Amino acid sequence: MADEPGARMKRKVYEKELEKLQVELCHLQEWVKANQARVIILFEGRDAAGKGGTIKAITEKVSPRVFRVVALPAPSDREKTQMFIQRYMQHFPAAGEIVIFDRSWYNRAGVEYVMGFVTPPEHKRFLELCPVMEQHIIETGIILIKLWLEVGMEEQERRFRARIDDPLRQWKLSPMDTESYRRWYDYSRARDLMLKATSSKHAPWHIIRSDDKRRARLNCISHILDLIPYKRIRRNKVKLPKRSTKGHYNDQTGLRGMTFVAERY
Repeated sequence: MADEPGARMKRKVYEKELEKLQVELCHLQEWVKANQARVIILFEGRDAAGKGGTIKAITEKVSPRVFRVVALPAPSDREKTQMFIQRYMQHFPAAGEIVIFDRSWYNRAGVEYVMGFVTPPEHKRFLELCPVMEQHIIETGIILIKLWLEVGMEEQERRFRARIDDPLRQWKLSPMDTESYRRWYDYSRARDLMLKATSSKHAPWHIIRSDDKRRARLNCISHILDLIPYKRIRRNKVKLPKRSTKGHYNDQTGLRGMTFVAERY
């Protein structure tokens, strides 16, 4: 599947492999619905690590009613007074759902800690409570998958500079992002503390190197499929019924005089 060791994956190879994995994600979707399973997949990593693109590759061909993506904004004043996980729990999956968190309660161990939004005792308490809390989540029957996308310093800089020059991606750069760029080693230490304290036997962290976005996406999807014990569900072949001609009329006449969008393309 690879071109050369360490080489960037070619687009054609990537698209061919991605299509195969997306077919499997559709089979996973049917299994989740049939078994009323509940799955949480949370994505963490540095800014520009490729979380958004990986999530898009996962959800591109499946139903948003089964694969729900949750990307919460900064907490409101009210939410700041709640338990750290409270605003995430309301988005947890019901039966037959996979919820993908684009950043999660681990914000407390990352940006909130590095930027001083929580005190060192609050941070320490979070790291102590997280494995216990996640044990309770798993005991309710939820499959919990924790993914960390690891991007290198040089590649992160390259992606940031590309965003600066691209009007289609400038919205991805916030003051918080540029500050995270400046504080690389602060985030590294926060990452190390988080992984050491919260990678438990029941809820381990899975690290994905993401300097090559295409390889990272494929490795990520393949790994998710390995972690969930799904089986292909046999479906009856869909047959279109004969279209009824009862009440037949020229149904285009009712559109006369209505405003149509200009056909510019």
